[in-house]
This record gives sequence, structure tokens and C-alpha cells, in this order.
Amino acid sequence: MADLSIDFCGIKSPNPFWLASAPPTDKAYNVVRAFEAGWGGVVWKTLGEDPPAVNVSSRYSAHYGKDREVLGFNNIELITDRSLDINLREITQVKKDWPDRAMIVSLMLPCEEAPWAAILPLVEATGADGIELNFGCPHGMPERGMGAAVGQVPDYVQMVTAWCKKHTRLPVIVKLTPNITDVRAPARAALAGGADAVSLINTINSITHIDLERMVAFPAVGNASTHGGYCGSAVKPIALNMVAEIARDPATRGLPISGIGGIGNWRDAAEFIALGAGSVQVCTAAMLHGFRIVEEMKDGLSRWMDSQGYANIAAFSRKAVPNTTDWKYLDMNYQVIAQIDQDKCIKCGKCYVACEDTSHQSIARMVDEAGARRYEVIKSECVGCNLCEITCPVEACITMVPQESGKPYMNWTQDPRNPRAEPVVA
Repeated sequence: MADLSIDFCGIKSPNPFWLASAPPTDKAYNVVRAFEAGWGGVVWKTLGEDPPAVNVSSRYSAHYGKDREVLGFNNIELITDRSLDINLREITQVKKDWPDRAMIVSLMLPCEEAPWAAILPLVEATGADGIELNFGCPHGMPERGMGAAVGQVPDYVQMVTAWCKKHTRLPVIVKLTPNITDVRAPARAALAGGADAVSLINTINSITHIDLERMVAFPAVGNASTHGGYCGSAVKPIALNMVAEIARDPATRGLPISGIGGIGNWRDAAEFIALGAGSVQVCTAAMLHGFRIVEEMKDGLSRWMDSQGYANIAAFSRKAVPNTTDWKYLDMNYQVIAQIDQDKCIKCGKCYVACEDTSHQSIARMVDEAGARRYEVIKSECVGCNLCEITCPVEACITMVPQESGKPYMNWTQDPRNPRAEPVVA
């Protein structure tokens, strides 16, 4: 049986699944229920100075797919709206009752050293295992000079991180904002400030949809709304890319990463770990389906690891990083061609329509005398773009088959079609 336990920058946890700092970790009642369900750790919802933040109503909205499947989730909720004293007392008790679970405390304070110096000893006294600096919240708090307003300025990231390392012995995890051009810049700044790890991504600025009768966005607060933080399965591709960018950056490639963003099952978690994450944080999936989803996550990950011969998380952590590169280093001589399994094909024609209208006209539509349809790939025209495979509703009906080109590896920096190509050394 695979060992799911982790040691993340000195923070031990029975499994890599942590609840992210959010409504599910706002109070002891929720956190205890999560630990009873089997979560390996939590990041307690962000604490700040007293008096606590005041939230509005309503707070959430969603971007829906077919049959009201929630693809993306938007929220305009702020940090904890409960007093600092109540939160600290509850954190202390929960950690005492659950000593084997990871307890990380999220913090957000003004860009002044004194508030950080004051709160950090109080957090440390709870017995918490680490702190997470919330430099990512994109709504409400940036207007007050906190959250993403800090995370978007690398100098601020480095400065506040250094303050925290000065005033606490706990591991410091810096939570990064995705609302930035290049996530590597704040990650490098966090490392320069002494960060023990980074976590990402926080939520993305968004408006999910508009009430066209009232002409107001959701979530509506009376007759007005605002941009909020977008999360859920829809942000997973963005999160994976940003995790990979930090994992393969020469300046930060050894920096521990806690992966966040659209993780809803064991496979999502495995992908984040393969791209560099040492732990994974979940929020939206738990809010939509409850805490017991962690049972399937742990079981699925363990079974998959056993099938692959991975004894522990470290055995496959970062394993996909060396295979992630810049476009210019991809093999220009590699070629695939689509192939349609006629036994699986349901003759819906979606591949044909997509290719004919918007791609390379490389699928032929044939109709026999009885009116029966058949679709075949025109190999000489196929460029291997994958569009037909993506649009096909039948799994594994269309596959992309590698072709033997007889040519050696050649990337764009070497390609003679590139006006700035480099000489190929024999």
C-alpha cells in the first residue's frame, strides 16, 4: 500500500490533501469535521487585525456547464469576520486534539512590520505548524493595500516575507496571486525574503455572468456587484501552468510548492504533484460536494501509485517537470495523424464539421447508396492538431498516431525555416 504521508518544508501530514484557506476552514466545527473525514491538514481561513472584516450578502456565483454543472466558482467574501481571539483559541484546541494533522494559519495584515511582529507570536503559541501569507486575495482587500496589492509587487512580497521570517520560527508559506503577468517574479521575491515554500494559485479576478433583466452582475448585493475571485475546475489549467513555471525556473526549482486550483479528484492531485507540488489544497470541490470527497481522493491516489510502483509521494513528485519546456525546444520533426476507429464511431459527424469549418479539411465525409455515412482521415492533409479527437464524444474513438519521419530531433532554434536558427552541430 502506497504511503501518502508527506513532510512539506518541515510540516508533517498523513496525506497531501489539505483544505485551502476559505469558508470551509473558518471555524473549529468545520475543521474538526474535515479531520474526521480524513483530510491531512487545513489552512485556517485568513486572520487579520481586529476589528474583523465585515462581509456582504450575497457572496457567491457560478459559471455553469451542461446540466448546471459548476465549472467555475466566484466569491466576493473577505477574510475571517470573527475576532482574532476566538480564532486563536479554536486553532489552539483543534491542534491539541488533532496533533497528527497539519495546521497552517493564513494571515493578512497591512504592509507595516509592527502588526506582523505582534500577531506572529500569538499564532505560534497556538501550536500551529506553519503560516501562509495571503498575498493573493483579488477583491475587497487590495483596496486596503493588502492581498493581491502586495502579491503583485515583488518588492513587497520580499519585504513582508522577510519580516515574518524575522518574527517567527514557523515555516512561512507565501500564497501567490495569479493576477500577474509572470508568476515567477513574486516567487523569486518570496524565496529572496526567506520563504520556506509558496502556494498557488489564489483566485482569479472574474465576473461570472450578468442578470440581463436587472443589468447587474452576480453575486448581486442589492442593485450592484463587483469582481470576485474565480476558482473551481475551470482554473486548473492556469494553476498547473503556474506551478510548472515555478518548478522549472532555475531560480526557484527547489522551492517547495503547495498546489491549489481546481483540484477535485485524485487525478487532479497527481497532476499537480507531478508538476512540482508537495501538497495540494482543495476548496471549491469540498464546498460543492462535502468533506467526504477526500475518501475517494486518498483511495484513488493510493491505488494509482500502487499500479505505477510509486512507494510514496516523493517517488513521482516533479516527475513531469523535465518534460515541460518552452515551445522553441519542441521537436519540429515529430508528427502525429488522426485515426478513426470505425467500430467505435457513431457517425455523428462532429469531427468532420469541426475540421471542415475551422481546421484543415482533412476528414472526408462519404455517404453510400443506402445513405449510410462514414468519416475517414485524409492523411496527406492531417496536421495532427487534435481538434477531431477533442470534439469526438466517444472516448478513444479518435486517436493520434505517431508517424515515422526518419528525421532526427530538431527544435525551432535549429530549424532552417527560422531566420535566426542556430547551426546544427553534428
